[in-house]
Amino acid sequence: MSSLPPLGDLEIAVLEDLWASGVADAKSVHSRLGERRSISLSTVQSTLERLHRKRLLQRDKVSHAYQYSPAVDRSTLVGRLIQGAVGRVAKGEPNALIAAFVDLASQAGESELDRLEALIAEYRANQRQDES
Repeated sequence: MSSLPPLGDLEIAVLEDLWASGVADAKSVHSRLGERRSISLSTVQSTLERLHRKRLLQRDKVSHAYQYSPAVDRSTLVGRLIQGAVGRVAKGEPNALIAAFVDLASQAGESELDRLEALIAEYRANQRQDES
């Protein structure tokens, strides 16, 4: 998995919009985001193109316009962003990542810590199944 270039605020907003809507052309995205942010249609089009080049969006030509859709879901993107940040900052030190992750989960509340424990148990169970 290659390193993901940083994402700007508008790129994140466009991804959020497409995760919610599924498929849209530049004019549709602009009508939902661009006017509220006071940006032009060409800015939205450039942002869609950048996200496509970063392989975060896929597109199909329909008539004279591209229809864009997410190429990754939110959890995949979050995983890639975390992996990139950890690679740069932790330099292969998993303890720092684990401590930070547990701290983040605990700040979210007990239910998130319980969810983290359940995910770990599920992962371990799947690993055991794969080994047998």
